[in-house]
Amino acid sequence: YRLDFTRAGAELSDADQARLRDLNQALSRLSTTFRQALLDASTAEALVVDDPALLDGLAPGAIEATAEDGSYRLPLLNYTSQPALAELTNRDTRRRLYELSVNRASGNRALAVRIATLRAERARLLGHPSHAAYTVADQTAETVEAVEAMLGRLSGPALANARREAEALTEQAGFPIEPWDWSFHAETLRKARYDVDQADMRPYLELDRVYQDGVFHAATALYGITFTERGDLSGYHPDLRTFEVFDEDGSPLGLFLLDPYARPTKRRGAWMTTLVDQSHLLGELPVVVNNLNITQPASGPTLLTFDEVRTAFHEFGHALHALFSDVRFPRVSGTQVPRDFVEFPSQVNQRWVTAPEVLARYARHHETGEPMPQALLDTMQAAEKFNQGFTTLEYLEAAVLDWAWHTLADGRVVEDAEAFEAAALEAAGVAFPLVPPRYRTSYFAHVFASGYSAGYYSYIWSEVLDADTVEWFEENGGLSRANGDHFRRTLLARGGSCDPMQAFLEFRGREPRIEPLLERRGLDAGQAASQSSSGQ
Repeated sequence: YRLDFTRAGAELSDADQARLRDLNQALSRLSTTFRQALLDASTAEALVVDDPALLDGLAPGAIEATAEDGSYRLPLLNYTSQPALAELTNRDTRRRLYELSVNRASGNRALAVRIATLRAERARLLGHPSHAAYTVADQTAETVEAVEAMLGRLSGPALANARREAEALTEQAGFPIEPWDWSFHAETLRKARYDVDQADMRPYLELDRVYQDGVFHAATALYGITFTERGDLSGYHPDLRTFEVFDEDGSPLGLFLLDPYARPTKRRGAWMTTLVDQSHLLGELPVVVNNLNITQPASGPTLLTFDEVRTAFHEFGHALHALFSDVRFPRVSGTQVPRDFVEFPSQVNQRWVTAPEVLARYARHHETGEPMPQALLDTMQAAEKFNQGFTTLEYLEAAVLDWAWHTLADGRVVEDAEAFEAAALEAAGVAFPLVPPRYRTSYFAHVFASGYSAGYYSYIWSEVLDADTVEWFEENGGLSRANGDHFRRTLLARGGSCDPMQAFLEFRGREPRIEPLLERRGLDAGQAASQSSSGQ
């Protein structure tokens, strides 16, 4: 608590505290304006077509869901590479969708410059050379240099892989591809190499079964907990579903709320939040919400993509972190841990998406109950490392942009946000026109309208811990009650009541290693070491 107060300016002079209050108020207003402008742009700047033939490639139900007053409106999801780019057969439609995506909310660029400038001034006021230095000081990374070293170790292998992937896609397409072609031809090449069609998988991935026989089943197998749906409890929206969660001995753990569908007034993306934090001090059990943004079908069952299934497991990993919290003080309950640690448990929970004993239960045809064909499962798993150059690079580019904006020193003036973006990517060695950042400045809500400023690196930092932890599970027998209890006791239950890295050491028995992550993503460890030693 003392550290919180100090970092909030409690030891500043009266004059500096007054200036800090002004800065905080201005930043709050600017972030709210940024968020609202982005939400408006996601709908107002959506792709609109009059002829449904231009949406060829999308599932019929998906096209039907976009119908609106005689036209078809495809809203923008909050990242660059829109999922529809992998399915739309019309190249010009893909181009239009891509350009709408990367150019949306252009007025937010000026807001972002102002936000970054004020954050730099605030950091100097609080005794730090930059907002990034201020932010990382109480994270597990601790220093700007540690973050930059980690990003640098990954950038070279990711860029090299992406270039090889681009060559393969150009050969497959028969012409030099553009950014809007990448997802479509990657999906085409994936099918050619692995014969995996997302449309073939959807009938086996029905929403309720994914949760009951996948997400919940894995949690029961690992931790012994059970779930009872409470239809008698009303939520804040009719789509909300409420489940009471019980420990193995029958005692209540808390409530889990699922808000699965997209709607016009809902924030894009997927996230977890708590309505009530667990604490022994107040005698309160947690109430946890998982938010997804699945397109609600006009009729019939809700069928998911495999990425949406992965997201469901991920967000439920956050929910478990909150539900298993066993601390006295609400300040350190559940996911109230350093930001570069908070994604770690949720990423570990993604491991069970493809665990054979879990997949066999939830991946069943929604009409016949037949299991997903083994050949489809095998090829899907074989494809896990496909396109990882693209996936890793687009993430690293976004992390670099976040870091560049927030390592600005107080007094640095940025005249042109787009030029600043380009220079930052080039300086970090990740610039590649065919692979744009996952988020560009104007729609980077994580860092300009949410709590992740100078913290987007934390996803990959957490994944280092995650990959090493998954290796531990595999070494010790996988999905078992003993393994679940160990993970719950040493990590999930402790929230922020102890140093997170000490908790990891207690769990793993040693410091984390980066090699399991490099292997998972198909990145060459030798090349990563070379990049690190050369200072890339």
